[in-house]
Amino acid sequence: MSAALQLPLQLSQVWAATAGTSALQPQLLASAVHHIQRRRPQPVEEPQPAQEPVVTYAFYRKHTEKLLRRYLYASMQVGRSPNLLGESVGRGWVSSRRVRTFEDALIFVLDVEQCLKKLSALDRQMISRILIQEYTQAEAAVLLGVSARTICTKLPQAIDRLTESLVESDLLTLPN
Repeated sequence: MSAALQLPLQLSQVWAATAGTSALQPQLLASAVHHIQRRRPQPVEEPQPAQEPVVTYAFYRKHTEKLLRRYLYASMQVGRSPNLLGESVGRGWVSSRRVRTFEDALIFVLDVEQCLKKLSALDRQMISRILIQEYTQAEAAVLLGVSARTICTKLPQAIDRLTESLVESDLLTLPN
């Protein structure tokens, strides 16, 4: 029998057992209700729809670092010292192709600078000091006036934001 059909029967037995007394026995009633509730079938939970996996760029940090070294080399060839805080110059086509000529190098440098400008000032300074100028994290912390722990936690996040920006602008292509 299901719990729904047993409920009236068991409650009637409880009432019949207590009908002879002037006061209800709360312990007997409570145990009967607990027993009935325990035997009720639990509702079946529907399976949750599959959520899309969170896209993380942590695996591609080394690719971003290599691209920044390429940016340093190309900016030296073009004659622009890599200045993360510099003024923008008009850009040409998106440079998702190999750098073969001076114009390609210039377009690549300007596109990377546009991606770097999307970052916050602290992110740009951390990337500039640690990845481009090759300071240690402790030295960069002293230069930037922040704690070494801040550098340790915020640098990977800054690199991930830069990687996302580079992917959106087709400067960095990720394998499928």
